[in-house]
Amino acid sequence: MNPRKILVAQGGGPTAVINQSLAGVVLEARRHRGVELVYGARHGVRGIVNEDLVDLTQETSHNLEMVAATPASALGSTRDKPDIKYCQEIFKVLQAHEIGQFYYIGGNDSSDTVRIVSEQAQAANYALRCIHIPKTIDNDLVGNDHTPGFPSAARFVAQAFAGANLDNAALPGVYVGVVMGRHAGFLTAASALGKKFADDGPHLIYVPERVFEVEKFLADVKATYERFGRCVIAVSEGIHDAAGTPIISTLAKELEHDAHGNVQLSGTGALADLLCEEIKQRLGIKRVRGDTFGYLQRSFIGCVSDVDQREAREVGEKAVQFAMWGGSDGSVAIKRAGYYAADYELLPLSAVAGKTRTMEDEFIAPNGTDVTDAFRLYLRPLLGSGMPDAYRLRPNPVAKVLNR
Repeated sequence: MNPRKILVAQGGGPTAVINQSLAGVVLEARRHRGVELVYGARHGVRGIVNEDLVDLTQETSHNLEMVAATPASALGSTRDKPDIKYCQEIFKVLQAHEIGQFYYIGGNDSSDTVRIVSEQAQAANYALRCIHIPKTIDNDLVGNDHTPGFPSAARFVAQAFAGANLDNAALPGVYVGVVMGRHAGFLTAASALGKKFADDGPHLIYVPERVFEVEKFLADVKATYERFGRCVIAVSEGIHDAAGTPIISTLAKELEHDAHGNVQLSGTGALADLLCEEIKQRLGIKRVRGDTFGYLQRSFIGCVSDVDQREAREVGEKAVQFAMWGGSDGSVAIKRAGYYAADYELLPLSAVAGKTRTMEDEFIAPNGTDVTDAFRLYLRPLLGSGMPDAYRLRPNPVAKVLNR
């Protein structure tokens, strides 16, 4: 293997800390003797096949550090999902530019791309080290305790619901917040970390790991509203019925589809509006409001977990170390040690590529509308330091005079 030339790219949805991983790769690679050039591909694998590359060797360390602390993908990203033919074109470009190490920062699809490119290189007897660097706010990469990008997005969700709860307590009604997560409910579940008092919202949490029944949902909302005089609800965009059909498909008359043919769940407020309409019409509650967090939770500047920043940097650094000193391709994975520390392993690409992790049963309450203390203990150290807190006035009522 000739590590003189390195190529790094970013794929999938941006996060608040993905540039930490990019900086980790570039700065760590430049420390190793023999590395001559570090290239970056603009807009992920699309930039590779188009030979739209930039020389990151010429970047100053100071500017790399500033970019590292900036959310979203500095190189640009892509939603392209490469098949074998696409990966063959990627491999041709890597060969043409004499790339010795290929790093791809991304989620499930990105890990599968790295796997296919690795297999292409092995079949051609071309010395190429391929390393997948984890990233996704959905926290759905198998083999990882958690994934860089998730803790910062979870921090945003927890704080957003804490604020929504305060607003809802001041002007009681029903509030529905829809959070990203097609198959995994980790991010929606993070809303529970914004609770402080027993009657705080979210009072109801719905994740795609459990079947969603509209009638039961309405019964839950009615019971909660009668108990507290208000109701705050956190809902995963991927909630579905017993047949696996997205709820948005069962309620909406017209549907949008993404580039892969999937029902469009993100970037639209349809689900929140439809659920709010069901509550208004079926339960007769007048004050019902809904929000869709959409892209806000991915790269929200100023709401970043310091733990997430540190670990996102370290997975980039460890990727280079595994490539330089290890003997195999793979996917970097975060492992938890004690309470709380992170360690790193290199997993086989086949163990991660194309697979989806969902929330473990131990994290979901038996009633299906809340999380367990095990989940709270799991997530709390990842949110980082300086989480804001909320307080209440103590009830000291004054006796009535007119007795009305």
